[in-house]
Amino acid sequence: MAVILFGAALLGGCASLPAGRRTAAPAQPLRRLTVAPVAPGDDVLAMKLAGQFALESGDIAAAAREFAQAAARSDDADLANEAVEVAIAAKDWDLARSGIARWQQLRSHDPALWQWRARIALHDGKPDHAFADLQSLAHQPDAKGWSAIGRVLLASEDKTQAGALLRKLATPEALGKKSATWVAVSELADHLGTKALADTLAKDAIARFGDAPAYVWGAELTLKGGDKPGARALFVEALKRNAGDTHLRAAYATVLGQMGDNAEAARVLAIGKQDDYTYAARAAYAARADAKPLIAALYKELLTAKTPRDGARLNLLGELAELLEHKSAALTWYERVPAADEHWPQAQLRAALLLDQTGHTRQALDLLHRLQARSGDDDKQMGDAYLMEAEILDRRRRGEQAIAVYDRGLHALPDDPRLLYARALLNDDRDHVDAAVRDLRRLLALQPDNADALNALGYTLADRTRDQAEALTLIEKALALRPDEPAIIDSMGWVQYRLGHLKQAVERLRTAYAKQPDPEIAAHLGEVLWVSGEKEAARKIWAQGQKKDAKNKVLLETIKRLES
Repeated sequence: MAVILFGAALLGGCASLPAGRRTAAPAQPLRRLTVAPVAPGDDVLAMKLAGQFALESGDIAAAAREFAQAAARSDDADLANEAVEVAIAAKDWDLARSGIARWQQLRSHDPALWQWRARIALHDGKPDHAFADLQSLAHQPDAKGWSAIGRVLLASEDKTQAGALLRKLATPEALGKKSATWVAVSELADHLGTKALADTLAKDAIARFGDAPAYVWGAELTLKGGDKPGARALFVEALKRNAGDTHLRAAYATVLGQMGDNAEAARVLAIGKQDDYTYAARAAYAARADAKPLIAALYKELLTAKTPRDGARLNLLGELAELLEHKSAALTWYERVPAADEHWPQAQLRAALLLDQTGHTRQALDLLHRLQARSGDDDKQMGDAYLMEAEILDRRRRGEQAIAVYDRGLHALPDDPRLLYARALLNDDRDHVDAAVRDLRRLLALQPDNADALNALGYTLADRTRDQAEALTLIEKALALRPDEPAIIDSMGWVQYRLGHLKQAVERLRTAYAKQPDPEIAAHLGEVLWVSGEKEAARKIWAQGQKKDAKNKVLLETIKRLES
């Protein structure tokens, strides 16, 4: 009310001014502006906003219609571009063609237009029309058009036709004078299944440029073709030309690792300038090769290195000392990793393991309890600490306490897949079959395509219950997901044995044992051979398994049961 009265007083005061002192009221700023109303059918902005909202809600078809209407009523070539992209994403080819027509009217010499026009032409089965636009892209300055060509050809439904177009496009003139372009187009040819063109371009890139990327791609392509010696020879030649290229050495080491020559991979990385990556990779390859001289040499090199010892370096020194069985030194290095460093949790886990191994189990468990308490919202770190605690207790033959640790872990981290899986395996090992099955079923409800869980449940049902039919179904699904996994092949052999299919069982188990000659697979293969009447062959397999692990529980129980 006070505001109204105050306003009234002002108005009254103005009215009582003498005539000579009165001033004309100022004109309203918008009074002379005439805004023509926009018909709903012509409101481009509203259509574009509607298209954006449709995209955000996942209705691509509606978005394509809204953008197409907006583009048809606008003189903005960029809007036409957007309309075409959305229409193609929605696979509405009629709208895409109308968008292209509008775009051509507005800006016909647009490389983006050529790309989408070629995409539509390929869909329409008009490769000649597509080639004209793709050729324009291929001759863009600085090879700028090749990424667009790649997108068009990779999106094509007919990869044979796309490969044929690439052969016509990939001329020396179009590829230009940059190694990266030749390599990228060779990779594109490989993706399209045009192997001969990929090989030719890779070889030409090496001959023309001789740089590290050309050699690396050529070696990778050679390796994919099954020629391991050829791939290795290319890397050797590349290193002669580019001895200081760290990326080249890393790529060569990766290939050597894939070929199983981990020691040579470590030696290759030891050449030239070193950094944290090469040190860590050398350690990993040397560890895989169990090459103690290489590990010892790297440890000595790091001890004398002038570079600062940050968390990563201290942790690596601890790992190397541990590999060399210098447990006291390893523990010291791990304890020196700063608590604020990202490597600290891993160092704490390794320290706990070493404390247990050196007879300080109580200290190890206390350390893990502290780690669990300060993990906060880092689920992985907390889960790692629970897993390590349970592992230590189980190793100390305190299995029921280990299960209690998993229970605590799953209370803190409900449905954690790693804890569920680990508890299931331990329950199975301790003959708590129902609990094991329950955890594995829960894990598969969360992750239906978890091959490890499928295999574990299938094996448990095959080995510990009479539900062989479900066991076979589960293991078949696991094998489809990971067909070369020895543990799953072993499970398939075991369920075939439980079903009475001895011939199929022996075949599967022999395959598994050839891939991974571990004691448990030896126990299974030996049992099936024994039951098949091949007792000497069974004893031979068991003896091989005992050389690997004379205390393996499954192997010892199998021999005792069948030999007695």
